[in-house]
Amino acid sequence: MVAEAAASASFGMSDFKKLRVWRKAHALTLNVHRVAASISGSQYGPLRTQMIRAGMSISANIVEGREHKNDREFARFLGYALASTSELEYHFIVARDVRAITNADFSCTLAQVIDVRKMLHGLVSKLSQKQPIIPE
Repeated sequence: MVAEAAASASFGMSDFKKLRVWRKAHALTLNVHRVAASISGSQYGPLRTQMIRAGMSISANIVEGREHKNDREFARFLGYALASTSELEYHFIVARDVRAITNADFSCTLAQVIDVRKMLHGLVSKLSQKQPIIPE
């Protein structure tokens, strides 16, 4: 029991793998990679690259923000992750509209994006409601 407490304390803020939002964002990233890899045609190379970069940016910003030792910095990086969800959504709209991806891939991925976005908004809101502890 003491060993478990010590082990979890040693991770502190940086144990991003325990965050449900990171796990969902990571699953989204893997799905984005799968969909982007299915896009054929050299004319779509930049679109594939941007889709993958935006998808990876979501989870990477959660990881980077979690490394910071205060809620304000963490919330700032969650804001970057939120912005990347919008960027990713746009890339998927383009991919759908130029018929580079299927409607099924678009709908499935968009549902994941929306889910992650809601979770990020909730976490940012929760962090902003926390009051700093002022020593007496």
